Amino acid sequence: MDFFTADFCDEYSDRVEVLDGTYKNFGGAHKCHGEIVTVKLDKNNSELIKLLRDEDGTGKVVVVDVDQEYFAVVGENLMKFALKNNYSGIIVNGYIRDTYQIKELHVALYALGTCPRKYIPITQGTRDIPLLFGGVNFKTGDYLYADTDGVIVTDKPLHS
Repeated sequence: MDFFTADFCDEYSDRVEVLDGTYKNFGGAHKCHGEIVTVKLDKNNSELIKLLRDEDGTGKVVVVDVDQEYFAVVGENLMKFALKNNYSGIIVNGYIRDTYQIKELHVALYALGTCPRKYIPITQGTRDIPLLFGGVNFKTGDYLYADTDGVIVTDKPLHS
């Protein structure tokens, strides 16, 4: 599907929410779109690992909220899992690492920035709950579109 978020915002202005501009794409894909799967983490990414490693991500984008904690929750290994299982992209309300390596992987990865450390002690994450960050409400089953202009969310798929 070829799309531009700016065109969707023009055509569907009453149906889209726009993520604020503090999130940048660090991944190897310049665009992503798909059905949202939400994950709430408490610093450690073990729940996200299980999702990306063990589940088919065809037609899906993972939205991760870690409350902007200054620990990396996505890096090269998780991006490889995402690519292998066909996820279109990952949006992180937090930080990532291994930026040199992940630029070669064709998955979009939007985050606030980078941090070289990760959180080692395992903590419990929660899947498929509503998330709110960057001025947008994210719910599992909603749709996300992202490109070089930004990230938008809507409750139903949009067509170009």
